[in-house]
Amino acid sequence: MAGSSGAGKSTLARGIAAALRLSYVEMDALYHGPQWTPRPEFAADVRKFVRGEAWATEYQYNHVRPLLLAAADTLVWLDFPRHLVMRRLVVRTVRRRITRSHLWNGNYEPPLHTVFTDREHLWRWAWTSYGRTRHKMTTVLDGEHGARLAIVRLRGQKDVDRWRAGPLRHAAGLDEESLR
Repeated sequence: MAGSSGAGKSTLARGIAAALRLSYVEMDALYHGPQWTPRPEFAADVRKFVRGEAWATEYQYNHVRPLLLAAADTLVWLDFPRHLVMRRLVVRTVRRRITRSHLWNGNYEPPLHTVFTDREHLWRWAWTSYGRTRHKMTTVLDGEHGARLAIVRLRGQKDVDRWRAGPLRHAAGLDEESLR
């Protein structure tokens, strides 16, 4: 599942895994240790995960993307407009902060005011990395993996809904209510 931060990669990947009965792991949960520190065993954990027979996850973290691409047979790209991605990201972040939702490995969303003080704040990073994400995806599409992979490019929520109700439902052998 590829796309910008906030596009809904984890949500859709989790839904695909459930519908198709695939293994799923959230890449952020593998990457971030306590206090947002990178886990040294991250790459080894990803290698182990992709050796599994059938799985779904997010296509992120540059140093493991080659592992993910080499083992994948399908890549779903949430190619949403920047305004939609940013709106979703802001709503998600505010909701998680207000509810003090536990994310993974003891981590929580930082205080909202850190958008002004932290140069690496997720909102700032998502805004500046949006174009890079698109470039990375077009490079995949144009490269050797693009010829080998089944690529599903979804450009908005209506595309996601149609794909879930059609091809994904058909692949899973499920009725439409099962995918909600």
